[in-house]
Amino acid sequence: MQEDAKLALEDGTILKGEGFGYQTIKTGEVVFATGMTGYVESLTDPSYKGQILMSTYPLQGNYGVSEEWFQSNGIKAEGYVVREENPHPSHSHSGDSLSGFLEEYKIPGISKIDTRSLTLKIRKYGAMKGALATEEVDDDELLAMAKNQPGIEDMDLVNTVSVTEPKILGEEYKDRAVVLDCGIKNNSINALLKREIGVVLLPYNTTPQEILDYEPGALLVSSGPGNPSRVKESIETVKRLSNRLPIFGICLGQQIIALAFGAKIYKMKFGHRGINQPVKDLKSGKVSITSQNHGFSIALDTCADLPIDVTQINLNDGTVEGIEHHELPISSVQYHPEAGPGPHDTDYYFDNFMETVKKY
Repeated sequence: MQEDAKLALEDGTILKGEGFGYQTIKTGEVVFATGMTGYVESLTDPSYKGQILMSTYPLQGNYGVSEEWFQSNGIKAEGYVVREENPHPSHSHSGDSLSGFLEEYKIPGISKIDTRSLTLKIRKYGAMKGALATEEVDDDELLAMAKNQPGIEDMDLVNTVSVTEPKILGEEYKDRAVVLDCGIKNNSINALLKREIGVVLLPYNTTPQEILDYEPGALLVSSGPGNPSRVKESIETVKRLSNRLPIFGICLGQQIIALAFGAKIYKMKFGHRGINQPVKDLKSGKVSITSQNHGFSIALDTCADLPIDVTQINLNDGTVEGIEHHELPISSVQYHPEAGPGPHDTDYYFDNFMETVKKY
């Protein structure tokens, strides 16, 4: 039996629909993602920690859930908003329904929402704080929960998704890299292992000396959730290792590298979340279609007098998509070359990473 559910927004809006998943109340920043597929990958992406995810594609759950699509050890989004939830999935690899998946990880879902209208509202006014209830609660109380929660820019989220102890993978490989884990996706790790690069996964606040003790060929600063300016330990680590190791960054990792060299970061109106973002490489002129998930960006005008060049831009809005250092082997991208889910146009990023690791 379907239960009533509702979503309250900080502007006073209350949307009513049908609940699925777990019966509870969760708060978070309400954001939308435009991918037609990939709800399992998105829900398990650590970058969605602190956020209530809404899919713009109207039907979700039709192909079920399989652990092989997970990007972490479970759901990281705080809640899920859809137009229609399919309770009867059809896929040979599926082991659970979408509702069962959410219930297992105690995450609420709401369906029968006009996601098109809500997406237009977010595009006009920006991402909003929200509260999603799949259990009985007074409207005023739910609105208060939406309004009174801290903004995502004021939350520390990386520490909730990072490993707490070192984890070594691919020990049989001669070459290896350290990953500073700010909320890395499984596909990034697998992309390195596939190229026979051993991975040392370390907590985001690991000291520079502890990193060097592993004698890595390079450092990868991973993707992750929230405001990069709050990840001060990782920023300081990049500063101190910038002339000791090749450094690469993905998404949040790019922003951390930019902050380490003096650039500024700003919160975007509604961010980039989807699998069809066009990115132009300024050196080659090549345009790639990319998978993205971020709500913060490098302020382009703050890079002018710094030792970093902007190498790639987003063709939709001109935001920074890639940077590299003038002299040091340091570079990064704002999108997700591991593309889980998404296109594979930028898979070469990991080939470049492999070449650098082997060289050093």
